[in-house]
Amino acid sequence: MGGAIESLTFFPGPVLAIETSCDETSAAIVIERKVLSSIVSSQVDMHTKWGGIVPEAAARAHVEAVLPAIETALEQASLSMSDLKGIAVCNRPGLVGALSVGVTASKALAYSRKLPFVGVHHLEGHILSVLTSPDAIPFPHVCLTVSGGHTEIVRVHEPLKYEIVGQTLDDAAGEAFDKGARLLGLGYPGGRAIQEQALSGDPKRYKLPKGLSGNTLDFSFSGLKTAILRLVEKEGNNLCVQDAAASIQEAITSVLAERALNAADKLDAHALTLVGGVAANQVLRKRLKEGCEKAGLRFLTPDPAYCTDNAAMIGVVGSLRLGLGHRDGFDMDVFPNAQLP
Repeated sequence: MGGAIESLTFFPGPVLAIETSCDETSAAIVIERKVLSSIVSSQVDMHTKWGGIVPEAAARAHVEAVLPAIETALEQASLSMSDLKGIAVCNRPGLVGALSVGVTASKALAYSRKLPFVGVHHLEGHILSVLTSPDAIPFPHVCLTVSGGHTEIVRVHEPLKYEIVGQTLDDAAGEAFDKGARLLGLGYPGGRAIQEQALSGDPKRYKLPKGLSGNTLDFSFSGLKTAILRLVEKEGNNLCVQDAAASIQEAITSVLAERALNAADKLDAHALTLVGGVAANQVLRKRLKEGCEKAGLRFLTPDPAYCTDNAAMIGVVGSLRLGLGHRDGFDMDVFPNAQLP
């Protein structure tokens, strides 16, 4: 199945996709790579008051939002349940209560409509979210996946065949953004807040660590989180929030870009993709785009709408898996800590 995307086998007909792994309730309708509709019901406002995600509250919110999201996705695609040919759902990894809502809904719909359905790994959804673009995607390639829960460099030999070549040894990049934002009093979600404040800040004002040194493709952000805490305590009221935000963004994005480009060079890749929630960061996108142009690499990243958690990416992977004959039974479970297949 290597080579260009045109050689891949997708499932014929509309697929309903459901994503409820964390704090976004999402439903989408896809036909192969084409996204007919993508609905995302965010819980950000609810979790902001707690400064982070509360799993029990997230699960309850998914219960309330999942059926309206499905109905709206069908309406925007100008389809009905009777038009669907298959169902894809994220069943791993994530919050167990949140995942269970989407899986239960998918099983009920699959049973009542006698439709084939398949479980999809959340990280695989991110890795192949570039397929939502009409551009030709070369395989193999190197993928930098960065979000609140994941920071990995993945060698994508072909769709559904992956090799992790670098990863965080402790905290994810998104967690570092969230922690930094909380310490600066910027609230949640941290990545967006840091980026906004950094627009008017000096990224060289405060020297912050970039984690591991030497010839490695791995990451470490726990030291950065500690350094931000010490910076806030040391500077007190003299701290310039804009400069601190810019410095945090610089520390995170520079090491992400450096390691990803090094991986592409070491593995003799011809393309580099950037996916995941942190992929919406404009500074990171610019760094990688410029780095790829200098190295003669193709740089590919999804539309920002498909960087954060969304069902469209689950639908594309589901369409691939269903097209290859993959099916799950009604005993399919959720796996909160599943590794990349």
